Amino acid sequence: MRRFVVIGLGRFGTKLAIALSMSGTEVIAIDKDRNPIEMIRDQVSLAVRLDSTDEEAMKAQGVGKADVAIVGMGQQNFESAILTVVNLRQMGITQIYARAESLTQGEVFSKVGATEVIYPEIESAQRWAYKLIAPQIGEKLDLAPGHSLARVKAPASFDGRTVMDLQLRQKYNVNLVLIKRGDHGKAKKSEQDAIINVMPETIIYEGDILMIAGSDSDLVRLPQE
Repeated sequence: MRRFVVIGLGRFGTKLAIALSMSGTEVIAIDKDRNPIEMIRDQVSLAVRLDSTDEEAMKAQGVGKADVAIVGMGQQNFESAILTVVNLRQMGITQIYARAESLTQGEVFSKVGATEVIYPEIESAQRWAYKLIAPQIGEKLDLAPGHSLARVKAPASFDGRTVMDLQLRQKYNVNLVLIKRGDHGKAKKSEQDAIINVMPETIIYEGDILMIAGSDSDLVRLPQE
């Protein structure tokens, strides 16, 4: 079982620690204040009140044996967060995630040893901006910077047309990877609620779920209606 340590139990750290614990992993939750420790104590493997800049205190609680560490301290504790990342690196933890509220903070964390930086506010704003601009796109899996595999519900303008008719690659520069039939009763009985391999003659119906790969800027251009 993988062991995680979450340091800093503000809203982000608390929700993350509980979510990790609910997934069946071992979670050590750390904060310097008593209240968040008392609130989360029964929801994680171990909740400890200590100063994360104290390397010896961290070692005494087995933090050095963690597989992954997440430093979720807020901006007001930025200096302590930097020292915490340094301590975790010195303890030999190879996966260290640090929460940053700005790109400048993220650069500092990377330079002192964080293997990845989390930007909750920036990433949340970007997700909402994309959702508002392209409401036709559901879940999105990032494949590379600026490129995604997106879940798109087939609009009315796609209904009854073949893959060849739609010419998604030619018109929108995206690739249709697979189709999951929607609950519309229009497809053949053998195809209903099935994953369909994409062929030029495959017919798409309104409400089908399309998995489409492409750049984020091209995916936005897909029709909504």
